Amino acid sequence: MKRFHTPGATLFGALLISTSLFPASAFASETMATPERAVPSPEEKAQFSPVGTLLLDGGLFISPDKQEFPDGVAVPDVRLGVAMKYGKWQAKVEAGFAYGKVALKDMWMQYDFSTTDFLRVGLQMQQFGYQNATAACQKVTMIEPISNTIFNEPHLIGIQWFHSADKYFTTLSAHVEPNASSKVLGRGAEGMSQEGYGFRTRLVARPYHSSGRMLQAGISGAFLTPQYHNGEEGDTHDAFSFRANFPSKVVQVQALSADVSRAMNLWKLTPELMACYGPMALESQYFFMQINRRGGLPAFRAHGAYATLRGLILGGDYQYSMGLAGIANPQKGSLEGVVSYNYTGLSDSRAGIYGGRLNDISVGVNYYFNRYITGKLRYSATHVWDRPGLKAHDFSAVQMRLQLIF
Repeated sequence: MKRFHTPGATLFGALLISTSLFPASAFASETMATPERAVPSPEEKAQFSPVGTLLLDGGLFISPDKQEFPDGVAVPDVRLGVAMKYGKWQAKVEAGFAYGKVALKDMWMQYDFSTTDFLRVGLQMQQFGYQNATAACQKVTMIEPISNTIFNEPHLIGIQWFHSADKYFTTLSAHVEPNASSKVLGRGAEGMSQEGYGFRTRLVARPYHSSGRMLQAGISGAFLTPQYHNGEEGDTHDAFSFRANFPSKVVQVQALSADVSRAMNLWKLTPELMACYGPMALESQYFFMQINRRGGLPAFRAHGAYATLRGLILGGDYQYSMGLAGIANPQKGSLEGVVSYNYTGLSDSRAGIYGGRLNDISVGVNYYFNRYITGKLRYSATHVWDRPGLKAHDFSAVQMRLQLIF
């Protein structure tokens, strides 16, 4: 992605101006209240509201290679945008700034058919499993599980249908590949010869979702065609690439990496489970992925899983979010403890591809100052191995975050 300077400032300036230009009161023409002429109802107003995110992180790290993991602080994510609602229509435009780069995060329009069904078109989060219902900055573990980073995609351009009934939740979407929002079609030096596409769905059954008493199980599936691959003769569009850093936003050091060439298609699935009783809750997923390849090459298979146990030390019982199909953000003044384990396997000896394997365990506490501001403290220990040419690596971190989301 290219760096932006003046255009980034212009983009943020435009967003700031748009959030301040809220419509004034509408003016209805004068009418005579007579039996022959009824008084017309006032036109519905469009509602605008600013949206944004600010993350402030600090970290202390223990590693055999301290030069790669220096202690420090960072601002890993700043976002600003505007949301609009007008009748059955909604829209959102949000841009983000991170590590010296500006990028669009959300840019979509939505039409509400009813209280249970809506259709969303544009650049958005395409749901695939429990973790992908919320942005990375909203994870209770502070850093999202590495398995979700590997087996999921960032925001994608596409169309997504949502159905939220009392006992079940469904999404169905069609989208193009991630590079479609950052690269131009064409045979230029780094242009794409074509756009890969995909389909995915999330199906959730939620027989219990009352306060402090929740149980839901679901499964998500996805199909993708090969994506951008810049070879000697330009884009061959026949590969998939996977990358994940060590679990920190203060330092950015790659932990897992795999490139799968001669790809034909990709299939993946993730079952999910969430259970809650009172102030205690369990969230978990398993991921499986297979990439079929051309020329008689063996398929590449990878898998991963995580389990998170969370509990409210202060704040009563957990509540449920129907729209997200998951646990809602705890109320003001809540203190939460979190323990999580993640395993990610990106090596397949049969396919001859060794992207590495990773174990990660973390313990943390979150304090919810109010509905907008949260403080987080996290300790994690990570072990990475099975990477040819690289020795096994151990990494420990104590990290803190103050976040604002509105």
